[in-house]
Amino acid sequence: MKFPGFRSLSALLFAGAALALSSCTNTTPRGSANTSFKFDPPVKETTSTANIRVKMSTGAQRLYVVQGDQVLLATPICVGTASTPTPLGTFPIRAKKAERRRASSPGAGYPMTYWMEFYSPAYGMHWGFVKPYPATHGCVRLPLNSARKIFNLVKVGTPVDVARSQPWDQTIGKSLPVLDDSALPNPPMSYLLSPQVFRDAQQGKMWNF
Repeated sequence: MKFPGFRSLSALLFAGAALALSSCTNTTPRGSANTSFKFDPPVKETTSTANIRVKMSTGAQRLYVVQGDQVLLATPICVGTASTPTPLGTFPIRAKKAERRRASSPGAGYPMTYWMEFYSPAYGMHWGFVKPYPATHGCVRLPLNSARKIFNLVKVGTPVDVARSQPWDQTIGKSLPVLDDSALPNPPMSYLLSPQVFRDAQQGKMWNF
């Protein structure tokens, strides 16, 4: 989640609450490059979901959806900091929910669109503001279009392999753009808490980004 650059007092108060979230909070922002909302990864067609795996590289901040030895989708991601790392290991996707919101306070109601939980308690992949450096409390933030496409490729039970590196980091991974949402303002609270945020996500967009 991202909370710098608020334009209203209500948004600022919400930001202060959300900073306490256990797995998805931002650290200090810095300058922007390409934003994640401009990134729409290509997907190789597949006729089956059999043998699909998610491979994450925390060192390169890259995620690859693979089937056998073929990469179906590759995307930049944002992972946990050194003090609050994304768990390493192999885990099944435990739950999927396209329209998930933070259920508890602080930060109740914040959208965690295209939620794919892979480690308990409450570590998952989901849409979030992406940085070119580790910036979460353990969750894995995805560009919006990446999250939507990955959500449609995986199912409950799909293995997620989280490691410090992956074989494609020096090839496919290096060809991916640097994404940085640091300079983007947080959307208004009225929008974040409305059903429109999920309707827009289905179209690969959000607010006026």
